[in-house]
Amino acid sequence: MNVVRKIMHFLIHNGIIFTVGVMCLVHVTLLVIFSFAGVQPLVRFNVASVIIYVIGLISCKFGRVMPVYISIIVEVTVYTIFSTYYIGLKCGTYCFLFSIVPIIIYFGCFLFKGARRWSIVLMLAINFAVFVVLYVIFTKREPIYELTPDTRLLLVIFSSFVMIFSTIFYNTIYIYANEREIVNLEKKNKQLSVDAHEDVLTTLLNRRGFLPLIEPMIKVTSSEEFCVAFIDIDDFKVINDSYGHEAGDEVLRHITTLMRKEMHDCDICRWGGEEIVILMKGYDMETAKERLEALRKSIETIPTAFFNKQIFVTITIGLEKYSKKYKTPEEIIKAADKRMYYGKQHGKNILISKDMD
Repeated sequence: MNVVRKIMHFLIHNGIIFTVGVMCLVHVTLLVIFSFAGVQPLVRFNVASVIIYVIGLISCKFGRVMPVYISIIVEVTVYTIFSTYYIGLKCGTYCFLFSIVPIIIYFGCFLFKGARRWSIVLMLAINFAVFVVLYVIFTKREPIYELTPDTRLLLVIFSSFVMIFSTIFYNTIYIYANEREIVNLEKKNKQLSVDAHEDVLTTLLNRRGFLPLIEPMIKVTSSEEFCVAFIDIDDFKVINDSYGHEAGDEVLRHITTLMRKEMHDCDICRWGGEEIVILMKGYDMETAKERLEALRKSIETIPTAFFNKQIFVTITIGLEKYSKKYKTPEEIIKAADKRMYYGKQHGKNILISKDMD
């Protein structure tokens, strides 16, 4: 599967070069056929076509895709007209007109944007019109060169093969590219959804992802109790000023790791800056205090390693238990925040679990 994926990836990103290369081989094959058949005008025409496609390969290397795209369409159209004129409709070279239909559509969708995409419709219309004109004019007209039945059959088979190959090939890479784009979009949308609910730095929940966890617990009558802790890192500005913002980011990541370890059964949110909120489902006040005290001591004693430095930090915690007086998540969070703020004003590195005023 990896080999197939690599091949498809190569063909999608090098489709125009592959197309020019195949077209060049087609005309080399036709050159050989017409040389044996003795149709000198088409021998000379195929020599010119091969030269055109070699120039096209060189042009692709310089990123000149549009001229190459146009040259393919013009060359095949003119070639079909000339070959039909010399050897007639029964040889089937009109199939080359249909072989470029998927080429017109596939590359045209990449090259033309907006209203210019009507150019694709115009080219398809011209393509069909050329076929109709050739069919009307040469149905009963005798060809200039009468080929042997074997040569005529060979040309019919070869031109039909080119037409079918082109149809299958360009539809295959279009479907594969489209499916890959859909998968990539789904991944991006999934990542955007995650980013919308997670903090980029710490990968904790952000407000958008956190508040919906509390809302149903407040709106729906439930016997399950829960507590909310509001945490602030003490003197975080001093850390940033002393060690730099990279150190501050590392402190946040370090504290996040410790919180996930100590509070693994809780939902944790980076509320903003150095503020963190924890939802403790199924906790009564006493149990919540014990767990948060253990967290506070763990953070106090385990420093953040930043290059060759050890940065010790502390946290101040405000804790509140849910009661029916709180009607919204913001109200209970604000109550816990108020207690945290009181702790900040009275020594820091402390847990406050009741109103002090």
